[in-house]
Amino acid sequence: MTETDSERPVRDIGDFIRDLRRNAGVSLRQLASKAGVSNPYLSQVERGLRKPSAEVLQQIAGALRVSTPVMYLRAGLLDAKDREGVLAAIAADPDLTIAQMQSLSQIYETFRRENSRGDREPEQTHEQEQEQE
Repeated sequence: MTETDSERPVRDIGDFIRDLRRNAGVSLRQLASKAGVSNPYLSQVERGLRKPSAEVLQQIAGALRVSTPVMYLRAGLLDAKDREGVLAAIAADPDLTIAQMQSLSQIYETFRRENSRGDREPEQTHEQEQEQE
């Protein structure tokens, strides 16, 4: 039996969640409790039998301290235009470990938050440099 394209994101997100959980040293039961979902449901998600909602993915991401957009990308919830971003590139890179993906995503999100609050160093953004050329 072959896996269809629509089934692939479900399995991928389940594998991704399992890998994150194991790397964090958290049991299935502990993650289910932290994320506010049942143990059997989370087990089904990890095995690719259930497709988690965006809300559940957000809860799992929070419990595992992972960027929610990375979770959404792995689950196939973001549309094609969103896949062109930095987080999409990080999530899609097969050469990065999960820990590296987490670190890069957190660094990127930190810079974005700082820039949106005006905490930016007095230097030009890449976009401003492009306008001057």
